[in-house]
Amino acid sequence: MIKTLEEFKVYNRAMELAEDIWKVVATWNYFEKDTIGKHLARSADSIAANLSEGLGRFHIKENKNFSYYSKGSLFETLGLRK
Repeated sequence: MIKTLEEFKVYNRAMELAEDIWKVVATWNYFEKDTIGKHLARSADSIAANLSEGLGRFHIKENKNFSYYSKGSLFETLGLRK
């Protein structure tokens, strides 16, 4: 059973993805950043945020719900690719 974020491999991969997206979006022009860039960065950040929130919950059902939220954020992120 995973007990810490350091050992949660999917969370760490999600953090790497979000960091990479932030680096790419930072190179875009103002219009691209202001329209799709902000949305893309927020949805990518939300993947790891929901995973970590779920891990911190007491009940497994809550953890499962936050995993579904994270999956939704992943699909949202993939749908926003430029």
